[in-house]
This record gives sequence, structure tokens and C-alpha cells, in this order.
Amino acid sequence: MLKSFSILFFSLSTLVILTSSCSSASQKIESLKPEPDDAVPLTYNSSPSYINLPVSIKLKDIENQTNTLMNGLIYEDNTIEDDNIEIKVWKQSPITITNDHGKEGEKLKTVLPLKIWVKYRIGTKTLGVDLYKTQEFNLNGVITLLSSIGLNNWRLNSKTTLKSLDWVESPTMTIFGKNMPVTYLINPAVSIFKSKIEKSIDSAIEDSMDFKPNVMDALSKICSPMELSDTYKTWLRIIPIEVYSTNVKLKNDSFLLNMGMKCNMETLIGKKPDSKFEANKITLKAVDKIPEQISANIAAVSTYQEASKIMTTNFVGQEFGSGSKKVKVQNVAIWHKDGKLVIALDLLGSVNGTIYLNGIPQYNETTKEIYFDKLDYVLDTKSRLMRTANWMAQGIILKKMEESCRYSIKQNLDEAKQSMMPYLKNYSPMPGVFVNGKMEDIQFQKIQLTNQAIIAFIKVDGTINVSIDGLK
Repeated sequence: MLKSFSILFFSLSTLVILTSSCSSASQKIESLKPEPDDAVPLTYNSSPSYINLPVSIKLKDIENQTNTLMNGLIYEDNTIEDDNIEIKVWKQSPITITNDHGKEGEKLKTVLPLKIWVKYRIGTKTLGVDLYKTQEFNLNGVITLLSSIGLNNWRLNSKTTLKSLDWVESPTMTIFGKNMPVTYLINPAVSIFKSKIEKSIDSAIEDSMDFKPNVMDALSKICSPMELSDTYKTWLRIIPIEVYSTNVKLKNDSFLLNMGMKCNMETLIGKKPDSKFEANKITLKAVDKIPEQISANIAAVSTYQEASKIMTTNFVGQEFGSGSKKVKVQNVAIWHKDGKLVIALDLLGSVNGTIYLNGIPQYNETTKEIYFDKLDYVLDTKSRLMRTANWMAQGIILKKMEESCRYSIKQNLDEAKQSMMPYLKNYSPMPGVFVNGKMEDIQFQKIQLTNQAIIAFIKVDGTINVSIDGLK
């Protein structure tokens, strides 16, 4: 938006000079400077925006992390006196996790290959004499578990149930003269370590599925100010307020989690601003649905200091007028005073000195023009002009200025839209994070003056999706 103001003030200043008719002799203008209001912290009223944050996590990612967390010995019972059996259970090979499309809906299906060592004791103790015989076995089996999935405090939580235990081999041992399958003896003990394995799976899934660090990393990158224009030194800054989330869903080979961020958006002029992202202040709120169509309300912040610098650069070295009636604008400064904008033009040439104008910037939505309402000389400037350069103080000249100080910003709004497009076409601020979206026409809302800046508010309807793909 700064370009709009720069060209507007350029036009304003040029008209001040070109509509003038001064004598060939230089005239000195020494007007009293309207002092700016006391500086206070920059504050303005801003409407929040919403950004969709769909999180997609492959089951393969969960599988890999679960295998990393759940390794080696997963159950051990070293006491034989209570039930005549000792058991040790190891994960024999990698766990596989897939989507089970059952009658109860989609659930996680975990297949866990096991290696089991068993020491079984038979016999009795008579008159203090042990008449026990022990025998050891090694078995291989596969446990299948089903898990229902939920979401709690940035983590997936699961409720796992052992569905089946299938033995790859079934060795036998002789008991009381009969060959008995060892699995026949072990199966009653399964209920003992069943809950232990279920809890191990739940714990591994929860530990592997703390997605808060991934989301926070992605948000940190998204909220880092992005440069929109190198020429005008404009930056887009996103300030998160809240993050919303629906419950997690299983679909095909992925977890899907719809999230949304409530935030403030602003564009600033000058050097790269600091990020206002504070992860410790962001909370996750559960909602039933995230709307797809969103509105981005952007505050375009142009500080008077930065605007003055850029406008001075536009004017320095340029001459305005014809023949012997020429002036140069040496410096341009703007500031806020009593709810209006003061425009100071330092002139050199047929008229030397500084003249001060003030007015209130307005926007005509029908014509998409910015204009100044009640543009006038500051009172002291007008009285000085009437004494030294009365031709500049005539109402007809000021009226021509007011009529001519209009500038259509339709092209600038279109340019602003185009400058945003590269960030909406698979823009990736970090691996695994992609920004996509679409924008409708930019709507100019209003202008607000503060003690430190001109704030132009614009509204953009459309969709913005920041997808977080996988756990990195």
C-alpha cells in the first residue's frame, strides 16, 4: 500500500508547484512547524484472519517411530513359583502398522512378530522334597492388535486390544505320558502379558505421535516475516492467536488432522520486522469443523518515518515548473497531528522554505481512489503565503489541488494480489510444509491514522492451506 501513498503524495506535491505562478525572484517562506503528536506505542484495531492447517501423517512414519521406540525385550516374568511358568517376550522383527477397514470403522492394525522363551515346571513338592522337572522352549508367534485413535493435548492417543496370537510353530512336551503342545500351556499365560503389550503399543504410539513440535516448527516458519516487495521494502507478518483442531481421522494410509489458526496479518514498511511468534502462548482448542473459506484481514502499516524516507527519495533531484519558474523538493516529511496528516514540503527555487499542508486521507470504494478530504494549508503557512506569495494562497489553487489529488489504487491492489501469489502455489518454507491457496479480489476497507503510522486495512477472501506432511 505504500506505493499508493507515495504516488499520491508525489501527485499532491507536484500539483502544489505546477499550479503555482510565482515571480522570478526567490521568495522565502518561514512557516511555523506543526509539531507532531507525542509518540506512543503503535496500536490499531485489527480484525483476525483464519488459515487452514491440514496435518497429514503417513502410517509409515508412525510405524518407523514405533519400531524405534519399541525394541528388544517387551515382557518378562521371572517368577516360576506362582504359576509354574517363566516367560520372556522379544520383538523378533519390525512391527507393521496398517489401516484396518473393519465393521467398527477404520482402526490401526498392528502386527507384532514375537520371539518367546518359556520355562515350564511340572511336578510336586512332597515332605519338603522338590520333585520338579523344568523344561525350556523357544517359540515364534505373531500378535495382531487393533487400536482406536483419538486426540489429546497435541498427541494421538490410542486404545489397543489384542485381537489374536498365531503361533508359527507348536513344539510338544511329554506330560504324564502324553505329548502336549507347548502352546496349550502358554495360551493361559497370554492373558498375563496381554495388557502389558497393549499398553506398550499405546505408549509407543503416543510417544511417536507428539506432533506439537512439528506444528510449532511449521508455524514458526510461516510466522517469520516474508518480504513481499524489495522495491518498497514491504513485509508480511502473521501473528498467531489460537490454533483449532478437529479430531483425528484415518484415511487410506494416513492420519488426517484438520487444524486452523486464528491470527492477525499485517504488512510493514522498512527493515525486516521481528517475528511475534511465541510457541508457549499458543493453545490447542478442539472444534467439530474447520471452515474452508476464510477471510484474511491485513493491516498495511506504513510508518511516517519510513514513508518520509521513500517519498524523499522519489523527490530528490527532480525539478518542477517551466522557464524561470522552477522549484525542487529537497525533502518530504509526514506526520500525524490532531487526527490529520501533515505533509511538509521543503522547496528550493522560486520559492524557498517549507510549506505545510494537512488533510484526512479517504477512500472512494466506487472509483477505487484515495483522496484528501478537507485538504488545506496549515493556518500559519497560509498566513505567511498571503504575505509573501499570495498567489499560492488563493482558494482557487487549493481547490484545484483538492480536485486533482486523487489516485486510483486498483492497479496497486492487483499488484498486491500478484505479489502474494508465489506464496500460494506450493510454497515450502521448510521440508514437509507446503502453502497453497487461492485469492479473490482484494477489498480496501479503511484508513486509520495513528501517532506513528498510516494503517490501510484490506480484506482478502479465499482459502489458505498450510499442509504439514509427515513427521520429520
